Amino acid sequence: MGSSRSLTSIEICAGAGGQALGLHNAGFRHLALLEIDKHACATLRHNVRNHADWAECEVVEADVKDVDPFTHKQLAKFALEPGDLDLLAGGVPCPPFSVAGKQLGAEDERDLFPTMLELVGQLRPKAVMIENVRGILDEKFKSYRDGIVSELEGYGYQFCGWELIEACSYGVPQLRPRAILVMIQKEFLQGATFQWPVGSEKVVTVAEALEETMRERFEPHGTKGEAAFEKWLAKATERATEAPTIVGGSKKHGGADLGPSRAKKAWAALGVDGWGVANDPETPDPDRDLFRENGPMLTVEQAAIIQGFPRHWKFEGGKTARYRQVGNAFPPPVAEAVGRAIAAVLRSDTQAVSAEDNARDGQELLPTARREAKLSTSAADRVDNREAAHI
Repeated sequence: MGSSRSLTSIEICAGAGGQALGLHNAGFRHLALLEIDKHACATLRHNVRNHADWAECEVVEADVKDVDPFTHKQLAKFALEPGDLDLLAGGVPCPPFSVAGKQLGAEDERDLFPTMLELVGQLRPKAVMIENVRGILDEKFKSYRDGIVSELEGYGYQFCGWELIEACSYGVPQLRPRAILVMIQKEFLQGATFQWPVGSEKVVTVAEALEETMRERFEPHGTKGEAAFEKWLAKATERATEAPTIVGGSKKHGGADLGPSRAKKAWAALGVDGWGVANDPETPDPDRDLFRENGPMLTVEQAAIIQGFPRHWKFEGGKTARYRQVGNAFPPPVAEAVGRAIAAVLRSDTQAVSAEDNARDGQELLPTARREAKLSTSAADRVDNREAAHI
């Protein structure tokens, strides 16, 4: 199916690109990915550079609070006006609302919801998608959620819901519930209805997800490796379940492992030792990484598979930095499912177009003629337009 144009998006707090990858697969073309962590930015740059269908996407390494979407040197080339952008998305920091923390909400200095709302007020995208931990849906944050919705409704958006989505319903072999807010400009909902994806009851098990990569890791070790692989596969298959939640951890606390004691126990039942992450292939240590009493440790790549990343998506930085990127990511299949639901509303024919269709069409993020015309608009005119968007 063709389309009159690509759907454009900007994402804040992009991390290692889980949400961006999912939205890309749903047919969105990213103008920019904003992220402050240097390792995550290196990951984004690597993947953007090595995938031609991400052409023109800017990776902006900066504090989102310091980025003006109209004048920043990497964003000015798009000459955006309020209302041009199709989707503004972001997985704002979760610690202010996580049950694993103090749940300080608005009192937490890491809360970036106000920044997200400010960007919506500036850009007036056609749709807004915000992801966070399930804790934000707690009753104690009801007035906070209502305030966010009320402000966006004041900008002309219609509330489509705060939905709790479980990643394992979308082919992700992991228990990972995420809270997602979607709001769309009312004009696009006059003849269309936003429908949340429903997922599937079929669970992808850890055994199914990791069999290929586990076999690859054990294969070079002959009969010993074959025996260890069969032992792992039997144990993982016996459980026939998804994994516990992969966690990224905090920079304040040690190296990478698979979470608290309860999670480690669940991993042990699946034949995986959760007390660390395997070394990189360049520095193998079979006794440490593979032939452990409780089973092999996961590699960073295998942790990424548990998060729903494809194997072609590469992560940059040291082992711990890469694992934290994976653990903090938004599963791409979930982002894709929600993205397709948003795209179905925004497209005139209410049909989402696949990433392959957009790539085949060879369409630019902003058509050349329109972009050149916009660039010729005086700076004063653009300032007037941006100020009008805040009225």
